[in-house]
Amino acid sequence: MNKKIGLLHNVLSLACIMLVLPSCGVSSSLQDVPYVSDYNDSIPKRIQKNDSSFVLGNNRLNKNKQGLWELYVEGDPYERGLITGSLTRELFQNQERYFLSKIEDLVPSETNQKFLQRFVAWYNRKMYLHIDNEYKSEIYGLSKYALNAGTVFTSPYLRCLYFHGAHDIGHALQDLALVGCSSFAVWNDKTKDGSLIIGRNFDFYAGDDFAKDKIIAFTNPKTGYKFMSISWGGMIGVVSGMNEHGLTVTINAGKSKVPLIAKTPISIVNREILQYATNIEEAIAIAKKREVFVSESIFVGSAADNKAIIIEVSPDNFGVFEATNSNQIICSNHFQSDAYAEDKINQKHMVESHSLYRYQRMEQLLNAEDKLTPQKAVAILRNKEGLNGKSIGYGNEKALNQLLAHHAVVFKPKERLVWVSSNPYQLGEFVAYNLNDVFKHPEKQGYASARLNIEKDPFQYTEAYKNYERYRVLKAQVLKALNTNETLNFSVLHNLQSANPNFWEAHYLTGLYYFKNDFDMAALKAFKKAKTKEVTTVTDLENINSYIKKLNRKLGL
Repeated sequence: MNKKIGLLHNVLSLACIMLVLPSCGVSSSLQDVPYVSDYNDSIPKRIQKNDSSFVLGNNRLNKNKQGLWELYVEGDPYERGLITGSLTRELFQNQERYFLSKIEDLVPSETNQKFLQRFVAWYNRKMYLHIDNEYKSEIYGLSKYALNAGTVFTSPYLRCLYFHGAHDIGHALQDLALVGCSSFAVWNDKTKDGSLIIGRNFDFYAGDDFAKDKIIAFTNPKTGYKFMSISWGGMIGVVSGMNEHGLTVTINAGKSKVPLIAKTPISIVNREILQYATNIEEAIAIAKKREVFVSESIFVGSAADNKAIIIEVSPDNFGVFEATNSNQIICSNHFQSDAYAEDKINQKHMVESHSLYRYQRMEQLLNAEDKLTPQKAVAILRNKEGLNGKSIGYGNEKALNQLLAHHAVVFKPKERLVWVSSNPYQLGEFVAYNLNDVFKHPEKQGYASARLNIEKDPFQYTEAYKNYERYRVLKAQVLKALNTNETLNFSVLHNLQSANPNFWEAHYLTGLYYFKNDFDMAALKAFKKAKTKEVTTVTDLENINSYIKKLNRKLGL
């Protein structure tokens, strides 16, 4: 519950370090502009057909009936950036507003915002040296359509460049509920037709507004391979995607030390793999040559190899994990390769976080299926229970479906098929796309292969789902009261617990409010109730025990 304060403390502490270190390199990074003279800088005017359909030359942006934006872009790097920026300008600027509002919420003081700006410039001073001119040029073109209003980061290009490291920085500076992703792959005798199937939840949460407008981007670059990725406005990096050769990439955050300098954002490494690799061997070679600044698992599936592997990267280590004597592989948020066998940070993370729990749950669900299909893969991604089907409360990070995912996706690389979730969370219809069809007919109004879509999850129409949404509203109300010393009616706390009774957090938040307002016996009761539930992490359990100990001592029990 103190994640916001913890992150601010970490950022400002690092900023203090920055003030006593040399600023060498900051000026160069602030002045760096990619070389774009060899690229096309003249694009047609965007034509708006209606409020959800835009055309620009051979490029287009349409919103489908499930609420997903479908983007097709072709050309050289700078040209692609300009076209993407023009077509998606409203979506791009909205995403910027969401990101910047998060920063303002985290750092409301104007003085601290200026301090943060100096820190970010210092922290990212070497990033431009670790990103190829191709991607900097694309970002530069995109940035021409960024917000021009005064913001914490005044340069649109640098702001757009820095946002590509948001995933990395988010989990490096603080263990936020931003990146707790789950992925799996099965092949040969584990699938109905023997071909590779991959499932993945991208549990990156930056607010409800941020997840509203997902973009399914189909990119036809002048160099490299055509590919699709699931993205958002202002993002040219890749967190989930597949190319025309049936190579797929997704990312799962690992446990990192706090880095003192940014290098290559992991989404840019992923983008390069997707654009320039056709098989696992080529993907490994690309990942190996890039310097990253956080620990990350790159989950790679390959139609050519008919299997998946995990590339595990960190600032000072590199490993590859392959399934031995098995036709399935599972990835949560800890490393599994021999290269990290003695890694103390990884070992501690496995014990204290929810990563191993989710790994074991995926293992249970996969073992329960004889022959996996895309429909069964979607059912696994939507699973909301804990180990052995235990009710652990909705929104628990130990569940595969934490009801906060930006997106979920299923790949069938051999057939170049992909299914992408639509809102809310993973509960909406999974929309099917055939990459061969899309790139053969990019002029089409809509790209979905509707007959292959996977139906909505009926859970979203249940009373339990309504209660969960009510819980989220009540939780925000309680957190605000805790941060502002606002007085709540006790009925709010009662409703909070009854809306999500199996979730430890509901009782923990109730305990915090009572503790802060000196209702000691009620607080003790709430904390003890929280402890009987499936608590997410060792740290969370330690916090509960600490409050119980304090209250027992205070009450003389």
